[in-house]
Amino acid sequence: QVQLVESGGGLVQAGGSLRLSCAASGRTFSSYAMGWFRQAPGKEREFVAAISWSGGGTYYADSMKGRITISGDNAKNTVYLQMNSLNAEDTAVYYCAASGTVVLYWAKNEFEYWGQGTQVTVSS
Repeated sequence: QVQLVESGGGLVQAGGSLRLSCAASGRTFSSYAMGWFRQAPGKEREFVAAISWSGGGTYYADSMKGRITISGDNAKNTVYLQMNSLNAEDTAVYYCAASGTVVLYWAKNEFEYWGQGTQVTVSS
């Protein structure tokens, strides 16, 4: 069994920053990619960012591009999300996800492992 554990969420004022962390543990696990999704109340879970260990490419949702940076350590199955210039629309539960197989579209159904989520609340 693979577990993903997120940390780093919390309450921040608009314009502030947060850094989310996610670590995978459990059985020996080699992921193809790890990433972040978010889900605001009443909305679908949406893609935020991902990193592909094959080639090291990073991918970002247009809605947050320029304000976020994803990084990580493949050997440790750890991924981070640095978020800057946060606004109230960024309020959501942020989920870490991992895939052991090739990801083509960065869709949530391509990721088989999920964390429990960490709440990010941005006050205006």
